[in-house]
Amino acid sequence: MALALSIFLVITSLLMILLVLLHKGKGAGLSDLFGGGISSNYGGSSVVERNLDRITIVVGGLWFAGVVGLSLVLKG
Repeated sequence: MALALSIFLVITSLLMILLVLLHKGKGAGLSDLFGGGISSNYGGSSVVERNLDRITIVVGGLWFAGVVGLSLVLKG
């Protein structure tokens, strides 16, 4: 079980790194390569950016749950 959770954490960690790098910073982000710069703005951010935000939050929650789960497995 600990091995499965460790692999899960590695995968979610790499995915989090990728998703954070895709976010638009003060300049133009890598998300513009996938249509983020072309989309129209709704409420100050594009549809692509809002979906990227949601995906990043979900993956972050899964990563956190994996950390807590691995902690419980290793403690017990």
